[in-house]
Amino acid sequence: MKKFLSGNEAFAEGIRLANPQVISAYPITPQTIVVERLSEMVEDGSLKAEYVHVESEHSALSCAIGASAAGSRAFTATSSQGLLYMAECLYYAAGGRFPIVMMNADRSTALPWNIYGDQRDSLSQLDSGWIQVYAENAQEALDLAIMSYKIAENKEVSTPLMVNLDGFVLTHTYETVDIPEQNQADRFLPPYVTDNCVDFDKPKNMAFSAGPDTNYIFKYKEHNGILMAKSVINDSEKEFEEIFGRKYTGLTENYRTDDAEYIIVTLGSIAGLCRETADKLRESGIKAGVIRIRYMRPFPNEEISDVLNGAKAYAVLEKDISFGNEGTVFTNVNSALKKAGVNVKGYNFIGGLGGRNISAGDIEKIYSDIIKGTENVSFIGIGGEDNG
Repeated sequence: MKKFLSGNEAFAEGIRLANPQVISAYPITPQTIVVERLSEMVEDGSLKAEYVHVESEHSALSCAIGASAAGSRAFTATSSQGLLYMAECLYYAAGGRFPIVMMNADRSTALPWNIYGDQRDSLSQLDSGWIQVYAENAQEALDLAIMSYKIAENKEVSTPLMVNLDGFVLTHTYETVDIPEQNQADRFLPPYVTDNCVDFDKPKNMAFSAGPDTNYIFKYKEHNGILMAKSVINDSEKEFEEIFGRKYTGLTENYRTDDAEYIIVTLGSIAGLCRETADKLRESGIKAGVIRIRYMRPFPNEEISDVLNGAKAYAVLEKDISFGNEGTVFTNVNSALKKAGVNVKGYNFIGGLGGRNISAGDIEKIYSDIIKGTENVSFIGIGGEDNG
């Protein structure tokens, strides 16, 4: 069935199909519509779940942790300062190996106060132990809502998963979305079964302290859980294609990169405009390509280094900066190349902060700059015509 939905509404439809048993909600712009739609579904009976309206974002994730520890499939959502308020709980969820799914509507962080979209909120939490994926459009958002539980709940993974949607650009933009049938979703995603929960017949210690002699063992297993997600993501996407007919490409999505000499690496909704710009440049003889990072954790080290190995230069375009250094995505990409021994010139472009528009002209200039060489780290829209 096809419907005209916003990214938020599409994601809510995906969560409905995934049948969570507990939804903990605290609204914050631009995420609010997701939990509003889910509350309506619970009210009209199309989703059978406990809907808990809590007093803060910290409580929202705490509630989801408790639900998961009791053996329930749990969901929550947040954005920006709300995600930062949850930060303490992010580590509890990951360390406890609770496969919670959370949607984050990417939004700028204070100060200055701003409700518009960049990706500094989610990228600031890459080290929290969560799998992180970035959707490009509403259809992918819906599909990820279903797939995320399949990945997170795999016993080899058992890790919480954060699905990131660009605030307003994706959360509030409407497009036609194909909504699967419930029987398709049920075939793909069976009921949640876990032994990582409270069992009164077989009592166990959960959420305990661990000293220096054993703490590192739990952290090692937590790390391996995210690494295991790579193969589980691929397997889940193959099964998803068989049942739903839509194909996804693992940790990255490559566009016209087979012979590309100049490549933009990015993530989220801006990838579409990057692809359009690459097509335009191809018409003038410039071999341009695009890598869209879908998963920032686990990070696609091999996938990125394999593609960039044949390029003359690349740019990382991101809506984020690690103040005093460079963009976080750029740091990760550089690390991947260094580990693989790939020597290709890279440039970092910071744009979209606080929701500032990134235009086709900006992207054309990025390609132009990396062809001729420019500053290693440049802010789009600052410095007049030089943008650097």
